[in-house]
Amino acid sequence: MLILAHTLYLNRPEGEIPIEIRIYKPAPKDGCWACMFEIDWPEGTKTMSGAGLDALQALVISLQMIGIQIYTSTYHHDGALRAYDNEEGYGFPIARNVRDLLVGADKIYL
Repeated sequence: MLILAHTLYLNRPEGEIPIEIRIYKPAPKDGCWACMFEIDWPEGTKTMSGAGLDALQALVISLQMIGIQIYTSTYHHDGALRAYDNEEGYGFPIARNVRDLLVGADKIYL
């Protein structure tokens, strides 16, 4: 079951392309919990899952995985990706080992 959808925007010469992110309700899987998410990159949809000991941990890990996917993308590196009109950052938490990539409000609040 879909619990959240969020849209980023990719700046291209032909105009902005929406990049939709979908997060699904965590569910029990193989003795733990898994939270599936999808990111609609221009080259295709990337589907992954974060896993945890309970539903909350699986969700938090999935949110961090989304943040890492965004911040390590060539689109972020090229400066072509945005989430909000006048604010840099995307609003997803990330693990400590990639915090040096944070920009804008993410750098201040995450």
